[in-house]
Amino acid sequence: VQLVESGGGLVQPGGSLRLSCAASGFTFSSYYMRWVRQAPGKGLEWVSEINSSGGTTSYADSVKGRFTISRDNAKNTLFLQMNGLKPEDTALYYCARKYGSGYDYWGQGTQVTVSS
Repeated sequence: VQLVESGGGLVQPGGSLRLSCAASGFTFSSYYMRWVRQAPGKGLEWVSEINSSGGTTSYADSVKGRFTISRDNAKNTLFLQMNGLKPEDTALYYCARKYGSGYDYWGQGTQVTVSS
C-alpha cells in the first residue's frame, strides 16, 4: 500500500489549494478514505472522509463549507479542495485509508502553510 500526497504549499489567507493523494497497492475503489492533519505542536485532527464510491462525504466543523473532498476511482486518486484558507489551517496534511474507526495506512504528508 502506498499513498503519496502532493499539492501543498504557502498561500495567503483567503487563498485556495488543491491537495492530491495518489494511491497504489490496493483496490482503491473499495475503501473509504480520509484526510487528516497535524498542526505544529498538536495531535492528529480528522478533516474529512469520503465513502468508496464518492457519493457520501463528511467534514470536521472547522472546515465545513470551505473544503471539499472528492475522488477519482479510475485514477486511484483522492483530492481535497481547500478554499478560504485560514492561518489555523496550517498543518501537515495526510491522506489515510480508513480502517474501522481509524486508519491503517497513510502517506508522508504535504505541508500547507497559510500566512501573509
